[in-house]
Amino acid sequence: MHRIACLATSTRVAVIALGVIAALALAGCYGPTEEDGKATAHAAAPVDLRGAPQRMRLITRDQYVNSLRYIFGPDLSVEARIAPMRRTEGLLANAAASVGVTDTQIEQFQRVAVQVSAEVVDAKHRNFFIPCKPKDEMAADPECAATFLSRIGRLLYRRPLSAAKLAQVVEDANVGAAKLQGFYPGLAVALEGVLLSPELLFVTDTYEPDPQNQGQLRLDAYSLAQRMSFFLWNAAPDEALLKAADSGEIQSAKGRARVVDMMLASPRLEVGMRAFFGDMMEFNRLDGLAKDPKIFPAVTAASIADAREQTLRTIINHLITENRDYRDLYTTRETFISPSLAALYGTEAAQGWGRYEFPGASGRVGIVTHISFLAVHAHPVRSSPTLRGKAVREILLCQKVPPPPPNVDFSAIENPDPSLKTARDRLEAHRKNPVCAGCHKITDPIGLALENFDGAGEYREAEKGAKIDVSGTLDGKPFNDAVGFAYALHDNPALTSCLVRRLYSYGTGGPATAEDAPNLAYFNQRFGEQGYRLRDLLRTIALSRAFSQVLPPVPVGPIENSAKLPAQNVVDKAR
Repeated sequence: MHRIACLATSTRVAVIALGVIAALALAGCYGPTEEDGKATAHAAAPVDLRGAPQRMRLITRDQYVNSLRYIFGPDLSVEARIAPMRRTEGLLANAAASVGVTDTQIEQFQRVAVQVSAEVVDAKHRNFFIPCKPKDEMAADPECAATFLSRIGRLLYRRPLSAAKLAQVVEDANVGAAKLQGFYPGLAVALEGVLLSPELLFVTDTYEPDPQNQGQLRLDAYSLAQRMSFFLWNAAPDEALLKAADSGEIQSAKGRARVVDMMLASPRLEVGMRAFFGDMMEFNRLDGLAKDPKIFPAVTAASIADAREQTLRTIINHLITENRDYRDLYTTRETFISPSLAALYGTEAAQGWGRYEFPGASGRVGIVTHISFLAVHAHPVRSSPTLRGKAVREILLCQKVPPPPPNVDFSAIENPDPSLKTARDRLEAHRKNPVCAGCHKITDPIGLALENFDGAGEYREAEKGAKIDVSGTLDGKPFNDAVGFAYALHDNPALTSCLVRRLYSYGTGGPATAEDAPNLAYFNQRFGEQGYRLRDLLRTIALSRAFSQVLPPVPVGPIENSAKLPAQNVVDKAR
């Protein structure tokens, strides 16, 4: 345990220091954003697309876990409970471009590193992962260590190890073997260092001159491979992708198209898109979601978990499996249902997961009428038209709703006049305060369209004996009920431009800026021309110059980095 504690302490200092450097270096990269609707009027030709800033970002928890499971196999113990980052420009993933690593996060990474490295070298797994045997199991074997560490390090670092780096990690294994009196314990020490190194924990853009465009920069082959892989698969590149980087094929137009098509055809695309839509839809908010059991007895931990799964299954089936129009995701009645969801939807229990179609009388169409959306954007004891309207504006349309001003009187909502039976009545009373009227005007008509669904997402016709009025307008388009609202949302141009914005920022590793308007305009135009198919949009973005080129780095002052890198500390620790 002393060996592990020393490793954790030394690595924590190095990684936090590198995270601070990354945050300082990137602090000047982001400017104000603008609504995509303003950009669509001047769609640019592909030749005019500009690259994104060079970025260094912290690997996400899911990317870390997915990468280790792909490399070492799904049966290894890879459980990391790492606190989510602060949501930035609609995505948790966007915050990774401007944060370092906290003590708590590095401790979680360290626990995984210790567990994985121990399992890789144990008697059960070593013959599968390590392609050689030491001359003496009780002593160091530099040649065998180099064979294993060069291969596994290439996958973990997402590029080949330099000669100096390989020599360093082999020396870690040698020193560890001498200290711990065994080749395999020494190899575990070296692997721990690799699993906790900045080269793995930070996704760094490295660039080179673009030979096809004089004076411009592009990602090098390995940075492009990792950008593509984290974008489409939410994991590090596999061997096939690294080989395309090794050969330089990924830098040619024909080669890159082949690689992207291969990635889009892979089952890993589903994993990648589940991660993106789970982030975009703010499904992390379902973790620990609680409803008053006296008011909503059908809401259980199992039903909430299945609500998330229902929507993700619907999204993946609609957009990936069947390759349908993205807009129709908000008007389709087709979905999936589980036994725990059947009670909430008022239907018979199914045996396991099965396909399901909302009946016409259910009042439900599209994923906005799923339990996952309705329950999370509501209060523990009641619905909330304001929260639901705000969620539609911010999550689906990329329109920022200002926070309420300080010292607002919420008594009309929290302790209403008993004669105000419905949410519409209570909100109209609340909006008599002119300070509140402006924001509520853009949220409440949307949320009131969903008032036939209570705080748990169950259907109802009336509230406190009064019939619920669910008519309204969305940006000037009138509707009479949730179905009409769904079609108004389907036709709203901000729905598709918001997806484009989110995907582009997700793929390039940080928030889009005002300078990205021509890029977004072009992607919006192509998305429409291709029938709003997600696969085509992913391909367009991944093959664009905007995705592969890099803007010149923003100059920053010198930063004194006195912290040693983790591998150096491993050597010191073992000695």
